[in-house]
Amino acid sequence: MESRVYVVHVNPDSGLTIFSVAKSLGMMTAGYVWIATDWLPSHLDSLESPGLDTMNLVQGVVALRHHTPDTDLKKSFMSRWNKLKHEGSSGFNSYALYAYDSIWLAARALEVFFNEGGKISFSDDPKLKDANRSTLHLTSLRIFDGGQQYLQTILKMNFTGVSGQIQFDQDKYLVHPAYEILNIGGTGSLRIGYWSNSTGLTVIAPEILYKKPFSTNTTAQLYSVIWPGETTAIPRGWVFPNNGNPLRIGVPYRVSYQDFVAKDKSPPGVRGYCIDVFEAAVNLLPYAVPRNYVLYGNGKRNPEYSNLVFEVAQNNFDAAVGDVAITTNSTRIVDFTQPYMESGLVVVVPVKELKTSPWAFLKPFTYQMWLVTGAFFLFVGAVVWILEHRMNQEFRGPPRKQLMTIFWFSFSTLFFSQRENTVSTLGRLVLIIWLFVVLIINSSYTASLTSILTVQQLTSRIEGIDSLIASNDPIGVQDGSFTWKYLVDELNIAESRLVKLKTMENYMEALQYGPKRGGVAAIVDELPYIELFMSSTKCKFRTVGQEFKKGGWGFAFQRDSPLAVDLSTAILQLSENGDLKKIRNKWLSHNECSIQMNEVDSNRLSLTSFWGLFLICGVACFLSLTVFFCRILCQYRRFIMEAVEGDVEEIGPPSRRSRPSIRSSSFKNLMDFVDTKEEKIKHLLKRKGSDSKHDEASPSSDWPS
Repeated sequence: MESRVYVVHVNPDSGLTIFSVAKSLGMMTAGYVWIATDWLPSHLDSLESPGLDTMNLVQGVVALRHHTPDTDLKKSFMSRWNKLKHEGSSGFNSYALYAYDSIWLAARALEVFFNEGGKISFSDDPKLKDANRSTLHLTSLRIFDGGQQYLQTILKMNFTGVSGQIQFDQDKYLVHPAYEILNIGGTGSLRIGYWSNSTGLTVIAPEILYKKPFSTNTTAQLYSVIWPGETTAIPRGWVFPNNGNPLRIGVPYRVSYQDFVAKDKSPPGVRGYCIDVFEAAVNLLPYAVPRNYVLYGNGKRNPEYSNLVFEVAQNNFDAAVGDVAITTNSTRIVDFTQPYMESGLVVVVPVKELKTSPWAFLKPFTYQMWLVTGAFFLFVGAVVWILEHRMNQEFRGPPRKQLMTIFWFSFSTLFFSQRENTVSTLGRLVLIIWLFVVLIINSSYTASLTSILTVQQLTSRIEGIDSLIASNDPIGVQDGSFTWKYLVDELNIAESRLVKLKTMENYMEALQYGPKRGGVAAIVDELPYIELFMSSTKCKFRTVGQEFKKGGWGFAFQRDSPLAVDLSTAILQLSENGDLKKIRNKWLSHNECSIQMNEVDSNRLSLTSFWGLFLICGVACFLSLTVFFCRILCQYRRFIMEAVEGDVEEIGPPSRRSRPSIRSSSFKNLMDFVDTKEEKIKHLLKRKGSDSKHDEASPSSDWPS
């Protein structure tokens, strides 16, 4: 049997015979655990000197013995007993101490009974009657009249005997009962700890712990045990039976994706990634697991994996090893190990290269982005012209020339090749901010155009599982997979839309034909299969949307099988030491299809991505113009005030020169003032300020021409 832990609770007369038979069967060796109740220590203690043959039968056994504290009273009693006993008499065990204390308990209680006025009297019991032809003469028996009083007196007794404290609780049990835990070895036994109801397992004597404040942390690990077979290694308590039948392991007989599991001519008859993982995990177990692999299926199509799991639950197989997905329904009838491969369902669609368009250079930006960018080129050019016109000769001249300068300066900043130099502080500030905006737009345009020219475009409108459900297109699923049932039961997809595909060639043909030619719009399958499929087809197909129904692959065992737990630990060990990855690289090495599945529109840059830059540039232009015009207005006001006080040289072209006054000032004069060079305005104001200190201006004097 699988169990290696035995608890022996028998009559002492036949107990050693059990150990004798167990030893002859080889059951007293390493890996076994034998626990005996107090009969074994009591029997061994009662022997004068247990023989070597007797002790050899119980080597490594863990036993329990009633704990009696080593008090001075006990030591004195044992000393007197050793002097009185005759040669060849029995030894002394814990029951003898309890018997001795029981006599003293009865004597002490009887003394108290008499002191409390109790008397010895007997009476007949009407319940005792002789049956027909009975020779027991029950009617001659008498009942002690003070029995209940005497019993209550016994229960109230409290004294210390050779076995320890003698006191009873409300349930008539001894208070603070305790056991010693012994490990039998050699010619005697070793105490490895104690146990009691209140202290639990501990290496400290219970009577010492009773004197300390209550604590939940009084327990401690017991001293080490020498187990059968003279080993200190803690036995597992369960092993696979060496004389049992080998495990019958069901393996799916696949016709596709045989890198995972397939039939093999050489032993053990199967091969593949899943088989190597299982073998590596079994080899890590500390016990042998004889096993036979049995192919499940006819080899013409993939078997139904749900049926294989059901065969395990029905005890037709001891386990199922292969690419078995851990599903909710399966876990209700079998136990799975820790997943050895992560998995999940994905949607696969065909792709094609995007054809080059003569207008591809317009696609990086949306039309709103193009319009706003062009408008800002003209706007910034006009702002720089306004800020530079009064002091920069390159921004002056005939109207036609100035208009061309605005256009040329605006769009030449796109290539950082503007010929005109800016001399004003405000103009330089606006230009620096605008050049930074142009740099960002340039870089983004280049990156987006590169992505658009190299991206792959989907041949269908399927963008994930949601759009696939919403459509009416046929869907391909792997034959035998749980995917069919999941799509129908969980996602409510009509069975008429599902198409079973057996091989990778069927996958490729169905996707290439498409729905219009009898194929499918997409395939839904587990990620490990799809990764292998896309690698073998040189990335002609892609997954879309997010992975859903995440899970994993595991090995299925019958319910409550200890192998499921042990193999889970072994799989984790394989993952930690890197062996699991090595096995995967051996069988499933493939090229990654890393090109992203994006539509062209998703690579186009919209105004949303750049409105912050345009906002910063617009604010800078607005503030610069505000400062500029405030400065102009201050100069113009000063100019007008000084023109009223005296003559000032006329400004503007000769045909438009006029005598300024407060009443005659107009928007036309303001524009003429703005159009005048900054240098000339400063000169006029400076000269007028100098002349006013020496001469008084004539009110009727003409403006100089």
